[in-house]
Amino acid sequence: MAGITYEIDDKNVVEQIRSDAKNAAQELVEKAYLTAGKIVVIGCSTSSTLGNDIGSHSVPEVGKALFEALQSVFKPLGIYIAAQCCEHLNRAIIIEHEATPSAEIVNVVPQPKAGGSFATACYQAFEHPVALEHVKADAGIDIGGTLIGMHLKEVAVPLRLSQKTIGKAIVLAARTRPKFIGGDRAHYDESLKDGYPVF
Repeated sequence: MAGITYEIDDKNVVEQIRSDAKNAAQELVEKAYLTAGKIVVIGCSTSSTLGNDIGSHSVPEVGKALFEALQSVFKPLGIYIAAQCCEHLNRAIIIEHEATPSAEIVNVVPQPKAGGSFATACYQAFEHPVALEHVKADAGIDIGGTLIGMHLKEVAVPLRLSQKTIGKAIVLAARTRPKFIGGDRAHYDESLKDGYPVF
Protein backbone atom coordinates (compact mmCIF):
# COMPACT_ATOMS: atom_id res chain seq x y z
CA MET A 1 0.00 0.00 0.00
CA ALA A 2 1.16 3.53 -0.75
CA GLY A 3 3.07 5.24 2.02
CA ILE A 4 3.45 2.16 4.25
CA THR A 5 6.90 1.07 5.32
CA TYR A 6 7.91 -2.00 7.30
CA GLU A 7 10.27 -2.97 10.11
CA ILE A 8 12.36 -6.08 10.68
CA ASP A 9 12.24 -8.06 13.91
CA ASP A 10 15.23 -10.27 13.13
CA LYS A 11 18.33 -8.05 13.35
CA ASN A 12 20.49 -10.90 12.06
CA VAL A 13 18.85 -10.41 8.66
CA VAL A 14 19.92 -6.77 8.61
CA GLU A 15 23.48 -7.67 9.60
CA GLN A 16 23.66 -10.30 6.84
CA ILE A 17 22.49 -7.73 4.29
CA ARG A 18 25.08 -5.29 5.61
CA SER A 19 27.85 -7.89 5.28
CA ASP A 20 26.75 -8.92 1.78
CA ALA A 21 26.71 -5.30 0.60
CA LYS A 22 30.17 -4.60 1.98
CA ASN A 23 31.57 -7.69 0.24
CA ALA A 24 30.00 -6.66 -3.08
CA ALA A 25 31.39 -3.13 -2.79
CA GLN A 26 34.91 -4.34 -2.03
CA GLU A 27 34.84 -6.70 -4.98
CA LEU A 28 33.50 -3.99 -7.30
CA VAL A 29 36.32 -1.62 -6.34
CA GLU A 30 38.85 -4.26 -7.34
CA LYS A 31 37.20 -5.55 -10.51
CA ALA A 32 36.11 -2.13 -11.83
CA TYR A 33 39.50 -0.49 -11.11
CA LEU A 34 37.82 2.27 -9.10
CA THR A 35 39.85 5.20 -7.80
CA ALA A 36 39.17 8.53 -6.09
CA GLY A 37 36.64 10.72 -7.85
CA LYS A 38 34.83 7.87 -9.58
CA ILE A 39 31.05 7.51 -9.33
CA VAL A 40 29.22 4.24 -8.60
CA VAL A 41 25.49 4.11 -9.31
CA ILE A 42 23.54 1.93 -6.89
CA GLY A 43 20.07 0.74 -7.74
CA CYS A 44 18.50 -0.92 -4.75
CA SER A 45 15.23 -2.58 -3.81
CA THR A 46 15.08 -3.15 -0.07
CA SER A 47 11.94 -5.18 -0.74
CA SER A 48 13.96 -7.59 -2.87
CA THR A 49 16.64 -8.02 -0.22
CA LEU A 50 13.90 -9.52 1.95
CA GLY A 51 12.51 -11.74 -0.81
CA ASN A 52 9.56 -9.52 -1.74
CA ASP A 53 8.51 -7.87 -5.01
CA ILE A 54 10.13 -4.54 -5.88
CA GLY A 55 8.28 -1.65 -4.25
CA SER A 56 6.08 -3.85 -2.10
CA HIS A 57 7.91 -3.93 1.22
CA SER A 58 10.08 -0.85 1.73
CA VAL A 59 12.25 -1.04 4.86
CA PRO A 60 14.10 2.15 5.89
CA GLU A 61 16.29 0.21 8.34
CA VAL A 62 17.60 -1.94 5.49
CA GLY A 63 18.15 1.11 3.29
CA LYS A 64 20.25 2.69 6.02
CA ALA A 65 22.24 -0.50 6.64
CA LEU A 66 22.99 -0.82 2.93
CA PHE A 67 24.12 2.78 2.70
CA GLU A 68 26.40 2.45 5.73
CA ALA A 69 27.96 -0.74 4.40
CA LEU A 70 28.62 0.64 0.91
CA GLN A 71 29.81 4.01 2.19
CA SER A 72 32.25 2.31 4.57
CA VAL A 73 34.03 0.93 1.50
CA PHE A 74 33.64 3.78 -0.99
CA LYS A 75 34.07 6.95 1.09
CA PRO A 76 37.61 6.23 2.41
CA LEU A 77 38.68 5.74 -1.22
CA GLY A 78 37.08 8.99 -2.39
CA ILE A 79 34.47 7.15 -4.50
CA TYR A 80 30.99 8.67 -4.73
CA ILE A 81 27.67 6.83 -4.43
CA ALA A 82 24.95 7.85 -6.89
CA ALA A 83 21.72 6.44 -5.46
CA GLN A 84 19.14 5.65 -8.13
CA CYS A 85 15.60 6.41 -7.01
CA CYS A 86 12.67 4.19 -7.88
CA GLU A 87 10.46 4.64 -10.92
CA HIS A 88 8.10 7.00 -9.05
CA LEU A 89 10.88 9.63 -9.30
CA ASN A 90 11.80 8.54 -12.85
CA ARG A 91 14.95 6.87 -11.51
CA ALA A 92 16.47 10.22 -10.55
CA ILE A 93 19.85 10.23 -8.83
CA ILE A 94 20.76 11.35 -5.30
CA ILE A 95 24.43 12.28 -5.02
CA GLU A 96 26.85 14.52 -3.14
CA HIS A 97 26.97 17.90 -4.83
CA GLU A 98 30.78 17.90 -4.94
CA ALA A 99 30.76 14.78 -7.13
CA THR A 100 29.09 16.66 -10.02
CA PRO A 101 29.26 20.37 -9.12
CA SER A 102 28.25 21.66 -12.56
CA ALA A 103 25.32 19.27 -13.08
CA GLU A 104 21.80 20.67 -13.33
CA ILE A 105 19.93 19.77 -10.16
CA VAL A 106 16.23 19.08 -9.82
CA ASN A 107 14.02 19.61 -6.79
CA VAL A 108 12.84 16.46 -5.08
CA VAL A 109 13.43 14.85 -1.70
CA PRO A 110 13.16 11.04 -1.81
CA GLN A 111 10.92 9.19 0.62
CA PRO A 112 10.80 5.44 1.28
CA LYS A 113 7.75 4.96 -0.96
CA ALA A 114 8.64 7.65 -3.53
CA GLY A 115 12.32 7.28 -4.27
CA GLY A 116 13.05 4.24 -2.14
CA SER A 117 14.50 3.49 1.28
CA PHE A 118 18.09 3.37 0.00
CA ALA A 119 17.93 6.72 -1.81
CA THR A 120 16.22 8.21 1.25
CA ALA A 121 19.03 6.98 3.50
CA CYS A 122 21.61 8.49 1.15
CA TYR A 123 19.80 11.84 1.06
CA GLN A 124 19.66 11.93 4.86
CA ALA A 125 23.33 10.97 5.30
CA PHE A 126 25.10 12.95 2.54
CA GLU A 127 26.65 16.27 3.56
CA HIS A 128 25.25 18.20 0.57
CA PRO A 129 22.76 15.95 -1.23
CA VAL A 130 21.34 16.96 -4.59
CA ALA A 131 18.96 15.29 -7.00
CA LEU A 132 19.85 14.94 -10.68
CA GLU A 133 17.86 13.53 -13.57
CA HIS A 134 20.94 11.93 -15.10
CA VAL A 135 24.47 10.86 -14.24
CA LYS A 136 27.13 8.94 -16.15
CA ALA A 137 28.64 6.61 -13.57
CA ASP A 138 31.90 4.70 -13.89
CA ALA A 139 30.48 1.50 -12.41
CA GLY A 140 27.38 0.22 -10.72
CA ILE A 141 25.66 -2.33 -8.52
CA ASP A 142 22.07 -3.37 -9.15
CA ILE A 143 20.48 -4.89 -6.05
CA GLY A 144 17.25 -6.66 -6.92
CA GLY A 145 16.83 -5.96 -10.64
CA THR A 146 16.26 -2.20 -10.57
CA LEU A 147 17.94 -1.58 -13.97
CA ILE A 148 20.82 0.91 -13.63
CA GLY A 149 21.94 0.97 -17.27
CA MET A 150 20.51 4.44 -17.97
CA HIS A 151 23.03 5.93 -15.53
CA LEU A 152 26.22 4.18 -16.71
CA LYS A 153 28.81 5.63 -19.06
CA GLU A 154 29.22 3.93 -22.40
CA VAL A 155 30.50 1.24 -22.75
CA ALA A 156 29.12 -0.90 -19.90
CA VAL A 157 30.95 -4.16 -19.19
CA PRO A 158 29.14 -6.76 -17.04
CA LEU A 159 31.04 -7.98 -13.97
CA ARG A 160 30.47 -11.36 -12.37
CA LEU A 161 30.85 -10.85 -8.65
CA SER A 162 31.33 -13.79 -6.33
CA GLN A 163 28.84 -12.02 -4.01
CA LYS A 164 25.80 -13.01 -6.08
CA THR A 165 23.11 -11.85 -3.65
CA ILE A 166 22.53 -9.20 -1.02
CA GLY A 167 20.05 -10.75 1.34
CA LYS A 168 17.64 -12.46 -1.04
CA ALA A 169 18.17 -9.98 -3.89
CA ILE A 170 20.16 -10.88 -6.98
CA VAL A 171 23.21 -8.66 -7.49
CA LEU A 172 24.34 -7.51 -10.92
CA ALA A 173 27.37 -5.28 -11.43
CA ALA A 174 29.12 -3.41 -14.20
CA ARG A 175 32.15 -1.29 -14.96
CA THR A 176 32.62 0.95 -17.97
CA ARG A 177 35.33 1.58 -20.54
CA PRO A 178 35.92 4.13 -23.32
CA LYS A 179 34.57 3.30 -26.78
CA PHE A 180 36.93 1.98 -29.41
CA ILE A 181 36.54 4.16 -32.51
CA GLY A 182 38.17 4.40 -35.92
CA GLY A 183 37.94 0.93 -37.42
CA ASP A 184 40.74 -1.17 -38.94
CA ARG A 185 43.27 1.66 -39.36
CA ALA A 186 42.98 2.92 -35.81
CA HIS A 187 45.57 2.38 -33.09
CA TYR A 188 44.47 2.11 -29.49
CA ASP A 189 45.86 2.97 -26.07
CA GLU A 190 46.01 -0.48 -24.50
CA SER A 191 45.93 1.00 -20.99
CA LEU A 192 42.32 2.16 -21.57
CA LYS A 193 40.89 -1.31 -22.22
CA ASP A 194 40.05 -1.79 -18.56
CA GLY A 195 38.63 1.63 -17.79
CA TYR A 196 39.02 5.37 -17.81
CA PRO A 197 42.36 7.12 -17.18
CA VAL A 198 43.28 8.69 -13.88
CA PHE A 199 44.86 12.13 -14.11
